[in-house]
Amino acid sequence: MQQIAKDVHHISLMPRDGINCYIIEGVLIDSGIRSSFNKIVNGLKQVPVYAHALTHAHADHQGCSDKVCKESGVPLYCHEKEVYRTETGLVTRDYPSSKNLIARFQQKYWAGQGHQVDKTLKENDLIGNFRVIETPGHSAGHISFFREKDGVLIVGDAATNMNLLTTIKGLHSPPDIFTSDKQENAKSLKKLADLNPQILCFGHGPVLKNTNRTFEKFVDKCQHDR
Repeated sequence: MQQIAKDVHHISLMPRDGINCYIIEGVLIDSGIRSSFNKIVNGLKQVPVYAHALTHAHADHQGCSDKVCKESGVPLYCHEKEVYRTETGLVTRDYPSSKNLIARFQQKYWAGQGHQVDKTLKENDLIGNFRVIETPGHSAGHISFFREKDGVLIVGDAATNMNLLTTIKGLHSPPDIFTSDKQENAKSLKKLADLNPQILCFGHGPVLKNTNRTFEKFVDKCQHDR
């Protein structure tokens, strides 16, 4: 586990930061896949949490949410449009094709049990000093978290900082095969770029210090390519 800003910790759950979760001011953000449990629990021994929140309820973000909440006795938060998948564990139902081999593999081997949602999050709600930003597109209820005072942004999967096939570092839009609405996601990226983030934390790929407006340049290119 690595501290990347005040009260912000990064837990890498796979090699090369292939899947990540974060602790922000006492709240665990995302929980990787089902087999991520031991790494997360070890992290929580170092930095205890009082709640768990999801950027979205795909299999690589809610994989051990049920076990973490039961083990730690903490409530679970997500956007209202993610409640069904979060509570049922049927997490691939908004993929463009929920019956393809990858979706079936993720549902069978990565997804965790459903867990009751204790609170829904919406635009401008606060998690400590982090503001909830609604960023739909990758999923209908995808959210990000932004702390204005130092520009820390928990991106979720609105963008990745690695190629998910090669694992090579670099900014990308999320893969089409897992994204419910590409055009909506492009709008969400522009919304995030307008926040002028300084440190970006992704569900997939290493943390990015946004020197030279690297993220804004990437988003501009995405807008031109639409």
